[in-house]
Amino acid sequence: MGLIVYGIKNCDSMKKAFQWLNNAGIMFTFIDFKQTPPTADQISTWLSGAGDNLVNNRSRTYRQLPDAIKMDFAGPVRLAAIVNQPSLIKRPLLVNGPVMTVGFDPNAWIKIPNLLTN
Repeated sequence: MGLIVYGIKNCDSMKKAFQWLNNAGIMFTFIDFKQTPPTADQISTWLSGAGDNLVNNRSRTYRQLPDAIKMDFAGPVRLAAIVNQPSLIKRPLLVNGPVMTVGFDPNAWIKIPNLLTN
């Protein structure tokens, strides 16, 4: 399957990730949330793998959610919010089969078995 990097192309964290991965010679496929929004099934899988870290709760998108959603931000409410606004997902999201991580942290990436391999 190989490494898939999800995010938004013009995001600063994504630009840093692209540069680091390219400089390290790591092959990857990029999927832009703006061009190909994630499905509820994908998001459920990512929530299972990354847990609460999947959501960037410091983002403007999160802060702009209605208080009622933020107060009950779990289960189907959280899933629906992410489906409707994929920019809630912390970037980059790196997925290689069942292995995944979120956020720009190359020092952590290299320590995760099978994340950066093809």
